[in-house]
Order: sequence, then structure tokens, then C-alpha cells
Amino acid sequence: MSLTAAEVAEILRLVEGSSFDEFSLELDGLKLNFKRSAEGSRPPELPGATPAAGSSVAPTAPQAAAPAAMSATASLDPPSAVAPADPNIHNVLSPMLGTFYRAPKPGEPPFVAVGDVVEKDSIVGIIEVMKLMNTVRAEARGKVAEILVADGAFVEYGEVLLRVRKAD
Repeated sequence: MSLTAAEVAEILRLVEGSSFDEFSLELDGLKLNFKRSAEGSRPPELPGATPAAGSSVAPTAPQAAAPAAMSATASLDPPSAVAPADPNIHNVLSPMLGTFYRAPKPGEPPFVAVGDVVEKDSIVGIIEVMKLMNTVRAEARGKVAEILVADGAFVEYGEVLLRVRKAD
């Protein structure tokens, strides 16, 4: 049995709303450890992740059972993305924290490029979280107008990955 991204997000939401300072879960070899940050202002971290200079979180080599710090004020709702000026533009948002990949495997062509036509269910990328690959779909029919995230970049929940100009 494995946990889905939605289940992990629900666990985080429940822990955040609780009075627990620490939470650990082990399920079929998967270990999740969360610890509320004493500072209350640090961003959430993934196991094996360390803050990058002057920014949020950057991936590092995995560490066995490394606890993740969780801010008491962290929110699981996507950040309020600025709506595009053009109502015909759809922002494809990251559904979770993780590493964004534009191609199915290294050396293979990307799922989409600027100018490609996509359908609502077209895969536009994948996000790796704890060695699990999660597909990201366009969620709109149209042409890829802009790709905002580099291949292999760490992304946050709710971050705009790319924009699709909706078809009429």
C-alpha cells in the first residue's frame, strides 16, 4: 500500500491543525516524520532538503529518515496566483512539492514545448516526490504559451509551471 499525494496533503493538513509538535508515520517501509518549527517562519521542507541561499527549498542527497520541519503557519492551500491578464490563459499549477521534470526520462524529448497543442488530459510534466513520479496534466485545451519552470527544478505546491492559451 502506498500513499497518494492527496493523502499526504490531508495528513499535513490534519497535523497542522492539531496541537502536536511532532508526528511520525511508518507504512510499508515509507516513513513520514514532521516536526513543527520552533521559529514558526521557516518554509516546509522535504526529507533530505535544505534551504537554498536567499530562497525557499532546494533538493539535496536523500537522507534516511530525515525529519521534515513544518511551520506552524504553513498553509496547504495553493498560493494566490496572480490571475493572468488574458482570460484565455490557463495557469497549470504544481499539485505538490517536488522536482519537476519536463520529459519522461533523461535524454528523451519533453512532454510538451511552447506552441504544442494540448488537451485537458495531456501530460505536460511529472513531479518526483520521495522517488514517486506523479503526472501533471494540462487541465485545459489549447496551445502551450509559456513554460516557466526548468527541467529538474524544485517546485512548490501551487506554483505556476506553464501557461496554456485556451482554444475557442
